[in-house]
Amino acid sequence: MYKIQNLSVFTSFLGLWLNSYLSERNQIFLGFLLIFTFGILHGANDLVLISQLENRKKQNFLKILISYIIVVLISVLLFTNIPIVALILFILVSAYHFGEQHWEEIIKDGNNFIKKIFQFNYGLVILLLLFYFNKQEVIEIVFKITAFVITEITISIVFFIVLVLFLINTYIMYKNSVSFKKIVIEQLFYLMLLCLIFKVSGLIWGFTIYFIFWHSIPSLNDQIRFLYGNYSFINFKKYFKSAFLYWIISLVGISLLYLISKDMIIFDALFFSFLASITFPHAIVILKMYKK
Repeated sequence: MYKIQNLSVFTSFLGLWLNSYLSERNQIFLGFLLIFTFGILHGANDLVLISQLENRKKQNFLKILISYIIVVLISVLLFTNIPIVALILFILVSAYHFGEQHWEEIIKDGNNFIKKIFQFNYGLVILLLLFYFNKQEVIEIVFKITAFVITEITISIVFFIVLVLFLINTYIMYKNSVSFKKIVIEQLFYLMLLCLIFKVSGLIWGFTIYFIFWHSIPSLNDQIRFLYGNYSFINFKKYFKSAFLYWIISLVGISLLYLISKDMIIFDALFFSFLASITFPHAIVILKMYKK
C-alpha cells in the first residue's frame, strides 16, 4: 500500500513539473491519453470481478453481462432525459467510489457507518477541490451536459459546506479510530498536495493526475491482488489479457462518440456522460469486492 502511495506522490510532483513545461493543449492530449489507457483499463475487468465474486465463472456469465449492460443503458437514458439528475448522481457515486478505494485498507477499526460516511465525504472534498479551483471550466462543462447554468458562488458555497463537514467528520474519525490517528497527518499532507495540483493545473490535467495516479493505478493493484492473490508483473499481464477485449470495446465506443460529435464542445459532454455511464456499474462491482 505504501509503495503505491509513494508512487502517487512521486507522479504528482512529476505532474506539477510537467505542468510548467506542457502547453494547455499538450496537457489535455496527455491527460486523455492516460485516461484512455490506465483510466479505462482499471474499470475494464468488472465482468471478471463479478464472476469471481459470484462464483459463477461459466454458467451465468451471459446473465451477468446483460445485467451490466442494463445498468450502463439506464445511465445513458438518465443523461439523455434528465442530465442534471444524472450528473449529480455521477458526482455522488464517484465521490464514494474514490473515497472507498483510498481508505478501505487504511482504516482498520472504528465504527463502520462512520467510516463509510467519511469515505464519501473525502471523495466529495477531492472533487469539489478540483471544481473550486477550476470554476469556469466546470461551469462550461456542466452547461454543455445539462444546459443548466451554475455560478461560481454556488460552487464556492457547496465547497465550503462540504469542507466544514469533512473537518467535523475527520475529528470524529480521529476520536473513534486508532489506525486513523496514526496516519491522519500523512493523509492531510497528501490532501494539501492535491490541493496545490488542482490550483496550478487545468481541470483535465488536475483530474488526470488524481484519477490515474491516486485512484486508477491503486485500484488496479487492489483488483489484481483480489483476483490473483498478490501484485506482480505476471499477474498484471493476466489482468491485462482478461480486460483487453472490454478495454478495446470502450476505446471503440469513445472513438465513435468523437466521430458522431464532430466538434470538441459536444464531445466534452458526451465523453463525461460516457465516463459516468461506465462508472455506475464499476462502483457497484468495487463495492462488492471490498465487502468480499
